[in-house]
Amino acid sequence: MFAYGQTAANAIAVMSYLAAAPSRRARSEQIAAARGISRALTAKLLTQLAASNFVSGQPGPNGGYTLAMNPSDISLLDIVSVFEQTAPPSVCAFGRGWCGRGTPCPLHDSTHNLIEINRRFLEETRFSVFFNAERKET
Repeated sequence: MFAYGQTAANAIAVMSYLAAAPSRRARSEQIAAARGISRALTAKLLTQLAASNFVSGQPGPNGGYTLAMNPSDISLLDIVSVFEQTAPPSVCAFGRGWCGRGTPCPLHDSTHNLIEINRRFLEETRFSVFFNAERKET
């Protein structure tokens, strides 16, 4: 159970491409092709990531995008937070407002543990994990 949607997943894909070779300057078309994301969406994501200071762009014939900071300083949660609400969801099996008032539902502890594991994963996973992790085409 991952607590982020498709937009954040696409942003993570864009960032993972840049993190694989942090010194490489990549054009949005390159990133889009490598990650199977539309060019328009990739450009939009890069604009938002630049506005949040995670990437920097250089226009022109030799331009492109690079990470704006060391990949080990950027977590998955940092990127997810740009695109989505990161407050824990209310997922009580008995409906909204049940847990927290009296006896919790039978799934409360398990659900809470899953949410906490996911949050820790997003907080602790750094983009440095993608360094030199380009897929080899066969």
